[in-house]
Formats: sequence, C-alpha cells, structure tokens
Amino acid sequence: MKIIVLGGGLVGGVIAKDLAKDGDLEVTVADINGETLQNLQKQAPVKARQADLSKPGLIKELVSDYDMVVGAVPGFLGLSMARQVIEAGKNLVDISFAPEDYTVLDGLAREKGVTALVDCGVAPGMSNILVSYLAGCLDEAQSAEILVGGLPQVRYWPYEYKIVFSAIDVIEEYTRPVRLVENGRVVEKPALSDLELIDFPGIGTLEAFNTDGLRSLIHTMNIPNMKERTLRFPGHAEKMRMLRETGFFSQEPMEINGAAIRPIDFTAKLLFPLWKLKEGEKDFTVMRVEVKGKKDGKEASLSYNLVDYFDENTGTTSMARCTGFTCAIMARMVARGEFRHPGICPPEYVGQAHGVFRRLLEELEKRGVKYVPDKPQKNSNSAV
Repeated sequence: MKIIVLGGGLVGGVIAKDLAKDGDLEVTVADINGETLQNLQKQAPVKARQADLSKPGLIKELVSDYDMVVGAVPGFLGLSMARQVIEAGKNLVDISFAPEDYTVLDGLAREKGVTALVDCGVAPGMSNILVSYLAGCLDEAQSAEILVGGLPQVRYWPYEYKIVFSAIDVIEEYTRPVRLVENGRVVEKPALSDLELIDFPGIGTLEAFNTDGLRSLIHTMNIPNMKERTLRFPGHAEKMRMLRETGFFSQEPMEINGAAIRPIDFTAKLLFPLWKLKEGEKDFTVMRVEVKGKKDGKEASLSYNLVDYFDENTGTTSMARCTGFTCAIMARMVARGEFRHPGICPPEYVGQAHGVFRRLLEELEKRGVKYVPDKPQKNSNSAV
C-alpha cells in the first residue's frame, strides 16, 4: 500500500518514520526542502518527492498515484490541500490545523466516498477523542475541560517557553478570540483570559488560560459547558498580554523611517530565535481531559492524564511524538479500512468507536505515549 505524507517537517517526519516501519507500507514524503528530505531518507526507508505544495493544483496531481494521504502542511495550506486530496478521491488523515472550517468540504468528501479524518494530532486530536469517549461513558455529560501544554524541561528567563509547533500558531493562541460553551451557548472571550494556577503532581504549578481549541467539539458534542485552556509556566501569560495590548502582535502596517512594517513581523523576528528549541534542549507535554456529569443517577467525574517527555534515544520532541504518533496510528487504520467514516470526520468520532479508541491507546503506549485514566469516582460505574 502506497502512502504519501505531505510535509516532512517536525511532525511530518515523525509520521513518515513511524509508518515506514511497516513492511506492507510504501511511504513517500513530499516537501519543498531538499535537505529535509535527504535527512529523512538517512533515518528511514522512505521515498522523497521535492515539490512546492503551495503551487495551485499540484497536490491533486501528486497524490493520484497513492492509496492514502497524510496531511502535515502549514495551517494556511490545510484547506486547499484537503480539497485537492478529496477531489483526487483519496482518504486523508490530517494534522495541518487550518483556520478554516473543514466541514465546507463534507459534501464533496461524501460524494467521493472519502474518509477525511482532520485535526488528528494531540490538541486538537486526542483531546477531542478523549472528551468524546469519556462523555460516552456517562449517562449525562455536563462539562468538559481540556488542559494542555508543551513546555521546555528547563526554564529560561524571561519567557520560560520554547516553540514545539508552528511559531505563527503560537502567537495566534494569544490573539484569536476564544470560543467556549457555557450553559449550552457558544460564548466568546479574549485569548489569555480566565488565568488560573493549577498544580500538577510531579511537575509543579502551571498557569492555565483560555485558548480557541474546542474547534469541532462545539458543534458535535451535546455538552452544555466546555472549554480548552493552554498551560504555561507562571508569568508567561502576563508577558504575552502586555505585548498584545501594546500592539506588538498587530498585523496592521505602521510606518517607521519611511518603511511600512507589520508589528507582528518585527516581533516574530525578535521572539522566534529566543523561543526556538536549541540542540540539546528538551521539552515535555502535559494534558488533562476531564468530563463531569451523571452515571446511574449520581455525580461522576472521569478523566485522562498525559505527561510525556523528549525521547532521548531518537532526539524527538515530545510534542512531535504525541502529535505524530496519533496521526500515524489512525492513518494505518484508515488505510486498511479498520476505521471508515465517509465525509469530513472530526477526531471525536474516533472516541465514539470504542474498539478503535482502545487500540489507539494501546498503540500509543507501545511508543511510550501513555494516557492514564483517573480512577472513576466511587459510584460512577464507568467503563473507563
């Protein structure tokens, strides 16, 4: 079976190397960067296609010879990529995190008989899957909270943060208005709002603030209260709020010495070198997903927890592992017909297929990524 991975970057490379371990899968990676492709070929038995994936119509032509497609392109290319893959009639598992609503492609995907599993990473991705699964273990789900963060193992002043995914997406977390569900209604709040300090055993105190990560859960889950909050070391949010309110994240050009400059471009030029993980630096990922409600007429609270660390043996960041392995495992199941859901398929549908969900957890654990359920409350009688 021939699979092509579109994008060979931090996470796309992890996906490709994981898939290439299967003898019955022929894996090709397409990327604009020749050096990236050469490095991947030194690490795993993958084929390479150097290509500018932003070129109009190229992806549709490129994927025509393959049985299955994995999307790992930058978010701004995500929707265009998905459209071309679906038009080509190929199944897709995607982590591209496009800002647009993928459901605009649902009719086309159904018409083509394509399963397009989108947002299939860690958050969104496993966060959606866990919310869906835990809600299904209750008779009535009343609230869901996602806490998630990727952080450096060693804190360096002043920001105590390192980039573990797209840099532009990081700044968007600090600027994009947040959609939450409160009392059955979708409400909007500012990014970085509702700051709270939370203790995590074995890690310490982290701060949590609202981010716009519920995505499809807002429309697919009948849970009256839902929110996602990002985790950072204490003090980070206040620094980002100061930069935002001063205008450093603005996309409106301003004139300086006769030149028009967007403040966000200037800020990115300064911040990103400071935030980039340097060689030898290590990260970790922490996530807690909790759903509360009723089971057998009694109050119940169910949750899963994750703490994952940089892989010393392979030199792979924790965030790339947690994101890439989830995608690779589900790509296998879609490619082999073990998970089918024609149309645009948000990840929470995986959580509703309990057999697929359990196998996903088992495969992740084999790779060292372990989601641990809290013991159910005494009277919950949960299947978790």
